[in-house]
Amino acid sequence: MTKSRVIIALDFKNKADVLEFLDKFDEPLFVKVGMELFYGEGPAIIQAIKERGHSIFLDLKLHDIPHTVKMAMKNLARLDVDIVNVHASGSKAMMQAAIEGLEEEKGKDRPLCIAVTCLTSLSQEVLDDELGIHEPIQDVAIRWAKNAKEAGLDGVVCSPLESKGIHDAVGEDFLTVTPGIRLASDAKDDQKRVTTPAMAKDMTSSYIVVGRTITKAADPVAAYKEVFNQFQGE
Repeated sequence: MTKSRVIIALDFKNKADVLEFLDKFDEPLFVKVGMELFYGEGPAIIQAIKERGHSIFLDLKLHDIPHTVKMAMKNLARLDVDIVNVHASGSKAMMQAAIEGLEEEKGKDRPLCIAVTCLTSLSQEVLDDELGIHEPIQDVAIRWAKNAKEAGLDGVVCSPLESKGIHDAVGEDFLTVTPGIRLASDAKDDQKRVTTPAMAKDMTSSYIVVGRTITKAADPVAAYKEVFNQFQGE
């Protein structure tokens, strides 16, 4: 994997837009391929990105019965991506099945597997009023992170606001991959729990996921460097 811990969300509609964006850069990136792009272009988009030397977080958030997730992960493992994920709310059994599928296909060379805790678009009000989860978001994220750790996963997706609490609970080596990152001058859009790259660094995020701040910037390369320097700079 590239040494960059800034993951760029490739929230584009098609392969042509993705490659046009990637060709602006002269260094290996860590990028995220989500549902919109993968479902539109299929596995071929993964190969096209890999041919350019970039690392890939395939963000499909699997959530199903354990056997189905295991078989799906066996297929995803063949794509040779670097990170895959599931929903932590799918249970420890489902998360364990995900690891089993990856290891049966790739052994020690399997991709990292992380679990989504509370989406950064969720608010405490939604948790209470719609989902019937009457605990603070921080506590829910920590509990699901503990489950993921016990299931053998490598980390979780969480808000930077929950990162330190998770590391305190399960250890610094357990990865926290944190979306909801914006530069101070950016709009929040549909994210509810957001921070700047510098704040995420202070909050112990292992990796940050940044989308429109970079992809929609007038100068994406300059925006990436600014985010990178805030997060990984000395």
